[in-house]
Amino acid sequence: MSERRMLIVNAELVKKIDDNRGDMGLAEFINFLIDSQLKEDGKSNNGITREEFHQFQEGMKELLRNFLEFFISYGLELGKQSEDKELEHLTERLQALGSSGKGKSC
Repeated sequence: MSERRMLIVNAELVKKIDDNRGDMGLAEFINFLIDSQLKEDGKSNNGITREEFHQFQEGMKELLRNFLEFFISYGLELGKQSEDKELEHLTERLQALGSSGKGKSC
């Protein structure tokens, strides 16, 4: 027979365990919780990796570039003559986005 030990925990914790263990015994349920926690190998699904964030960031920059290109070309096709300053400003921002996205890496 295996050796047994006593574990003293707060009454609130015991109530929470009893409310959630269903048909499992107390020791079986605690063993299940520990095993399932250890199987995760420290993986946390609450966050993202640096690489995932970098991919998201690059995707957003590309989306913004496409958005600006569309509105610049849409404005030119409609024949609306915008002020040269406004077009220059948009063109500069578009070029700045293009150069910042290709030159950096994590």
